[in-house]
Order: sequence, then C-alpha cells, then structure tokens
Amino acid sequence: MNPIKIKENIYRLGSIDWDRRMFDALIPLPDGTSYNAYLIKGSEKTALIDTDEPSMKEEFMKQLEMIDHLDYVVSLHAEQDHSGCIPFVLERFPEARVVVSPKCKGMEMDLLHLPEEVFITVEDGETLSLGDKTLRFVHTPWVHWPETMVAFLEEDKILFSCDFFGSHLATSDLFVKDKIKVYEAAKRYYAEIMMPFRRIISKNLEKVMALNAELIAPSHGPIYRDPAMIIEAHKEWVDGPPKNLVVLPYISMHESTRLMVEHLVGALIDRGVEVMQFNLEVVDLGKLAIALVDAATVVLASPTVLGGPHPAAVYAAFLTNALRPKVRYLSIMGSYGWADRTVPVISGLLKDIKAEIIEPVVAKGAPTGETFRAIDRLADAIAEKHRADGLQ
Repeated sequence: MNPIKIKENIYRLGSIDWDRRMFDALIPLPDGTSYNAYLIKGSEKTALIDTDEPSMKEEFMKQLEMIDHLDYVVSLHAEQDHSGCIPFVLERFPEARVVVSPKCKGMEMDLLHLPEEVFITVEDGETLSLGDKTLRFVHTPWVHWPETMVAFLEEDKILFSCDFFGSHLATSDLFVKDKIKVYEAAKRYYAEIMMPFRRIISKNLEKVMALNAELIAPSHGPIYRDPAMIIEAHKEWVDGPPKNLVVLPYISMHESTRLMVEHLVGALIDRGVEVMQFNLEVVDLGKLAIALVDAATVVLASPTVLGGPHPAAVYAAFLTNALRPKVRYLSIMGSYGWADRTVPVISGLLKDIKAEIIEPVVAKGAPTGETFRAIDRLADAIAEKHRADGLQ
C-alpha cells in the first residue's frame, strides 16, 4: 500500500492485514485488520504518528521513502502493533526523537530496548509545534494500557486516537463508507479490548469530546468523517443502561444441560425477554463479548466434569469476569451425576462483577418436571427484575 493523502501534507501510512484471524493469540479477527500510521509534514518539522506491526516492516519502511528527514516519531501506545517498527525507523532516521507520555517511555525502553536519550516526554495538554501545524497531546490512560495518549492536530482538527475508537477491519476504504459494518467491527473492538476499562473510558470520552475534532483517525480501521457516529456509540456502550437481554453461554455433554438451556430460552421469550444463546463448543468469543456489552443478565450453564464445571464454562466465566460488562444479574444452571461444585467454582470466577446472583438451577441427572419448574421460576425472576429496572 502506498501512502494515502488525507489532507494537504497529511498522509495515512501503514498496512492492511487481510488474512490475520487472531490477535494477541486471543481475539478473533473475522474481518482481518489494519495498522494505521500517519505522517504530518509541517512547515518546519515532520512527525510520524505511530508505526506498524513488525511483520509488515518491509511495506512500511518503503512508504517512508517519500521523506528524506524525520524529526519526531509520536508513539501514542507502547503495544507492538503500533510501536514495533520504531527501532527500524530510528535506524533510517537517527536524528528523530520519540515523543511519548512519561509512562510510555519506560515501557518502550523495556519492550523495544530503546535508549533513554531518544525520548521526549510530553505531559497531558502539552503541545508540539511543527511550524504551521500544532500537535496537542491528551493523556487517555487505560485506553487500553496505562500509558496511552491521543494527539490532536489543532489546525486541521484531526484526532489521532490510536486504539481509542478503533475497529479491527481490513478495508481499502480510507474513510468510513459502510457505517453498519464499521459500527459492528468497532463494537467488537470495544467489547474485546476496551470494556474492562469502561469507567475510566467514560472520563476520557469527555476529554476528547472537548476537542471538537472534525476527523477521527484511529490506529485500526477506517477514518471517521462523522466523529459523532463513533463518539455517540461509545457513550451508549460505556454509560448507557443495559438492555432487556439475557446472554446464555452454555456447553452440554449428554443433553441434560442443553435441555435446561432450551427450556430457559423459551420461558424468557414467553416473558418478553430477549435472549442470546452461545454454544461454547463452537462459539466466536468475539460475538459473545459483543453481546455482553448490552446484557442485563448472564446465565452460565455447564455440566459437571470431575466435580466441577466444564473447562469451556470455566473459560467463559473467566472471560466474562475479565471483561467486566455492566450486567446487573447473574445466575448459573447445570447438571451433575454424583458430585457437584459447579456453582461455587463459577461464582468464584465471576467475583469481580458486581451483580446480584439469582438462585441457580442445578439438576442431578437428567432434568425432571421439578427442574423445569425451577427454570420457569428463574425466568420469572429475571423478567420481573428487568421490568422493575425499566429495561427496554
């Protein structure tokens, strides 16, 4: 990919990773991703905003042939898909200095083995003049690492937001065209990466909204010509109430747990509650994470394996706890043969979610009529709590 002009003397660099299907050996990428860097040529100084994934080094370094001098590499985030090519850039442009937040300096010395003398640290709100263009730096800690910041190009009103507002999406579009597709990709990105820090992100949203950007240029996915689209979406995901939705991850070995899940799904639908059911044997964990953004209730269902929950249910519970969605209610269902510790184990794995526990339903052996009546009572309790909370 060649550099693409955004505005006069401002270019998008980086690469499109069409074939990547996993990020951090954890996050599914059904639509690939992109690694966006940005070049700004001021009347006196030239700055590069972030770099590229190291595996894309050759393509990225070829793009830098368009310049013969570089003054600054602005590193908004130390994670290697943004910072990984900094050592190669400094080999070509040894005069360049790396502009970072104070916390990022130490992290990049550790991660990239860069010497201390290459860094310039900037405080929250500090500016950097490129001559006729000015970069203002706004610290946005925990979006999604502690050292992150964004850069605002004041004269052109462009917010370089790094991972903030990003979307893992391989596309040839420079700007957002398919808003529905980008919205879904951005929601997946938020769910998988940002949701654990939503309370801090709420404060950082206020800081970036005050900049009144006309363009938002993230590090993954296309550029937003309509900043309100993605800002309003994040406000809803972060601060909006949950919806009248139950997310039901489950796994079943000999049909007992599956029968219980199917009964609960039908009972909730009859009571006007939306349900999203996820079979953990085949689930796209990204879709489960997306559903958790809106869920008011999570019911995790598992058979017993050697006295405890199935390993897939353990993983789902651990993931849900780590993502810390804004769910208000939790419950557990399952079945066992001779001994059971599923409820206490799963409850312990969900301890960081500050939600009310609704009485679990556990069957010894195959579910009976009494089991299904207990499931109906669980559905009644969920529906009543959602109504009492005014959830739509």
